[in-house]
Amino acid sequence: MPDLPTPQNAAEAALLSECWDAVLSYADLCTSGSAAATLLATEAFTHGIDELRAATAASKSTGTGRRALRLPRIPLLLASVRTVAGAWETNGLGHRLDPDLRLWLHSDKAARYIGPPLHRPLALRGLRDMQEPDAVLLWLAEVESLPLSAVARRLGLDPAAASSELAQVRALFRDRCHRNHIDTPMDAYCRSYARLLDAVTRSPTAETPEDLSRHLARCVECAEAAACLRLHGGGLPAALSSGVIGWGGLAYLERRRRAAEAGMTGGRTDAAVDTGLNEGKPVRPRIGRTGILVTAVLVSALALTVSLMPFGGSKGGGVSAAQGESTDGQSVADPGPSFPSESGSGSGAGSGSRSAGSPAVADSTSRPAGNSDQEAQGESSSPAGKQGGTKGSTKSAPPDCRVKYEIVSEWPDGFQATVTVTSTKALATWSLGWTFKDGQRVGQMWDGTFTQNDSHVTATAADYNKTVAANGTVTFGFLGSWTGSNSPARNFTLNTASCQAAG
Repeated sequence: MPDLPTPQNAAEAALLSECWDAVLSYADLCTSGSAAATLLATEAFTHGIDELRAATAASKSTGTGRRALRLPRIPLLLASVRTVAGAWETNGLGHRLDPDLRLWLHSDKAARYIGPPLHRPLALRGLRDMQEPDAVLLWLAEVESLPLSAVARRLGLDPAAASSELAQVRALFRDRCHRNHIDTPMDAYCRSYARLLDAVTRSPTAETPEDLSRHLARCVECAEAAACLRLHGGGLPAALSSGVIGWGGLAYLERRRRAAEAGMTGGRTDAAVDTGLNEGKPVRPRIGRTGILVTAVLVSALALTVSLMPFGGSKGGGVSAAQGESTDGQSVADPGPSFPSESGSGSGAGSGSRSAGSPAVADSTSRPAGNSDQEAQGESSSPAGKQGGTKGSTKSAPPDCRVKYEIVSEWPDGFQATVTVTSTKALATWSLGWTFKDGQRVGQMWDGTFTQNDSHVTATAADYNKTVAANGTVTFGFLGSWTGSNSPARNFTLNTASCQAAG
C-alpha cells in the first residue's frame, strides 16, 4: 500500500488531520472491503495533495496574488476518490470497487464530471465559482453537518453572526447556480422554463405549475437546477452532495450527518478563515474507525453477559417460556432475552410456528440454524398458555421491537430513507423485513445488505453491527426509486417476528 505523502508544511499536515476521516468514509462506500478502502483513500489523498500543490504553484507564478477558483479541500479530495476509482476501473483493478460504482463509472452520469465544463453538474459549477471561504462554510454546514458553532470556530467567524453569514452564502450559491443554469446549452423547450423555474424556487409558498412539474420529472438537468435553486425545504445538502460528489453522494451525506450527531467527525475546529489552519494549536485526538467498532463490540458483549447472568441456573427455560409458563419468577409477556443456540438445537414449539399474517422472509440465511425467532422476540408460539387458565394467558405479548421509518429526502424519481430499529431483547444478529405498498425499489444500502422480492425487502446486518444489546438500537439507510406515490413501508418484522412501526 502506498504511503501518504509527507506534508511539506504545517498547512498540509493540518489538511491530513482535518480531511482524512471524510476521504476514508467516502472511499469505504466506493470499495468492497476495508483494505481496499484504505488503499483508495491513500491514493486519492496523494492525488489531491499533488493537485493542491500544482494549483498553489500556478497562482504564485502568475504574480496576481489571487487564487484560482477551485473546490474546497474536502470536496476536492472526494473528487480525487472518484478520479482514482475511475483509474482503477480503467487499469483492471475494478474488482476492488463496489459493483454499482463500476456500472456508474461506465455511464453517462460519470462522463458529465469529465466532459465539457458547461455540461457538468450545476452544484459542482456553482460551488467552484464561489470564493473558497464561502464555499468552505457552505460545505461544512450543509454536507459535513457540523454544528454551526463548530463551523464558526473552525473558520474564525463570530458565532453570533454565523447564522446570517450562512444565509448570505446560501443565497450566493443560489445566484452562482442560476447564472450557470442560464449559461448552460439547452434546447428551446428547457429554456422556455428557465425563468419560471427561477421564480418558483425563490418563494417557499409558490406553487409549481403542473406543466413545469411534469417537465422536472422528465428532465434531469432541470431537476438538478430546481434542487440547487430551491433554498427552502431542506434539499440543499442533498443537491450539493449529489452534484459535487456524484455516485454515493447521498450515502456519504447520511454518514456524515450520523457521524456529526455522534461527535465523531474528527479534525480541528480552531482554524483560520483563509487557510483552514491554525499552526499554533495542537491537533485534537480523534477516535479511529477501528477503535469505535472495538468499543461497540465490547459494550455489546458486556450487555449480553449481564443479561445472561440471571439464567445461569435455569434448565429448559426456553421451553417453559414457549409454553406460557413463568421462568425464575419473570412474566411470560416479558420472558427476557433469548439467544441462538450454538449447537443448533431448539424448542420444537418455537421453531416450527409463526404468528399468522407475518410476511415471509426473503433471506433466512442470516439466522443460525435452530434459532427460535418467536422465542427471541417474546411471541407466544403455541396455544398451550390458554389451557392453564393463568392470568393474562389470553392476551398476546406486545411486540418486542419498534421501527422508525423516515424519508430523509425525496426527488421526482427517488428518495433517501433511514430506518432505526429498537429491540427490547438482546440480539446476536438481526434481519428486518418490510413491504412496500407502492412498488418502490431499493437501489443502494449502507450499514446493512438487502434482498428484494417484488414488494418485500429484507435488510440483514453488516459484519460490524450484528449484535444489539437489550433496549439497544441499530440504524441503517438506503436509496430507493419510486413512481406515482411513495408511501412509508409497512408490515415490519424483526427476525420474522412482528415489529411495531413507531409514529
